Amino acid sequence: MSTYDVMKKYVASSVIDHTLSILAKDPQRNLVTLTRILELFAGGEKEKQQIQMARKAFEDPNHIWTKLAERGFSLISEDFRTRGLVNLFINEAYMGQQERNLRAKELGTNIPSLIVISPTMRCNMDCTGCYAGRYSKEGEIDTATLDRIITEGKELGIYFYVISGGEPFLREDLLEIAEKHSDAVFMVYTNGTLIDEHLARRLAELGNMSPAISIEGMETETDARRGPGTFKAVMAAMDHLREAGAVFGFSATYTRNNVDALIDEAFIDLMIEKGAMYGWFFMFIPVGKDDDMNLMCTPSQRDAMRRHVLNLRKTKPIFVVDFWNDGPMVEGCMAGGRSYLHINAQGDIEPCVFVHFAVDNIKDTTLKEALKSPFFMDIKAKMPLNENHLRPCMIVDNPHILRDIVSRHGARPTHENAEAVITVLSDDLDKYAEDYGKLAEIAWKEEYVT
Repeated sequence: MSTYDVMKKYVASSVIDHTLSILAKDPQRNLVTLTRILELFAGGEKEKQQIQMARKAFEDPNHIWTKLAERGFSLISEDFRTRGLVNLFINEAYMGQQERNLRAKELGTNIPSLIVISPTMRCNMDCTGCYAGRYSKEGEIDTATLDRIITEGKELGIYFYVISGGEPFLREDLLEIAEKHSDAVFMVYTNGTLIDEHLARRLAELGNMSPAISIEGMETETDARRGPGTFKAVMAAMDHLREAGAVFGFSATYTRNNVDALIDEAFIDLMIEKGAMYGWFFMFIPVGKDDDMNLMCTPSQRDAMRRHVLNLRKTKPIFVVDFWNDGPMVEGCMAGGRSYLHINAQGDIEPCVFVHFAVDNIKDTTLKEALKSPFFMDIKAKMPLNENHLRPCMIVDNPHILRDIVSRHGARPTHENAEAVITVLSDDLDKYAEDYGKLAEIAWKEEYVT
């Protein structure tokens, strides 16, 4: 980064930091002012339009975005405000976007906005259907390699890192990595059982690491999949984080058995009451240690969740995302380095956290080389995988594409039985794609195509 760019980042960060400190004292009054300042630093026309849309919403004191912002500023600590939000607004969204655009031209391919890293597949739990459940627990990437991945990513303009696993907080070096890379933003998918008062305070002090805690619904559903006592442990972790002023969210996997509990309004109200600022919904797919198609929600249940999430965004002061059903928000699949990629604990560079096939390993290549690999370039060339963005996935919506790409590039399965999705489960996944496709085509034409 040039001296001029460093100065631009410093000035922008200082302005945003000052604005956020004022905003915290009177959110409703100053939200519109914040959007006007952010617009000055917008990286492109698309970003400006998004900020202008936010300003229009904040002009209405009763708009759900206004309520969410007010709620957020009433809960988060000063460290999270001055580091996490500044990193997100400036390093990731403003300067990062400009750096990624520049590096994309140099490399001849787009640069993803985030990287998912699973530094360990070890876990203190044994949840049914866990997608990481069959990975080897040996040969984890070391601290130096983890540090190098983030350093290489930042050189490409990537400042947002999602940490998954396994249970990430079993890695004793995780907080040290976040502290060293204090200009980046980290979101950690965790089962939450290791978050005590001390860890909650440490996360609040770091200000750039936010845990997304796994939960399956209420106590009955959570303990059924994760073990007795897990729900109470998760509730305690959320209490510790809220009291410390740390930003956190939830992560819920919907299966055929718990989708109704997750759609029940009582669940989201509990998450808001506990202090969660955001939530991720993931559909269970059979790529883990229990490759059971019967755990998958039905096509109609998947569509019901889609409609539920759309309604939550209009009615509840919490930011929620559905990894599969929100394909229209990101114009289809994000995998293969288009918008993100996954590096597992052994260093295998996978297109997606759910696509357990790889050609390269970060231990003997670089991020630049991986993004330019024929495997990833072929995936990106096929984007969007389906013109209907409600059918974005190469596993459950377009399984023939996954089979073709893996075959042509000789991609290796990254753990025992990973190949099941393209062998023994291929007929079942084709049938699921066909059945859900009928519902998705109707919804696409009626709700999304203008």
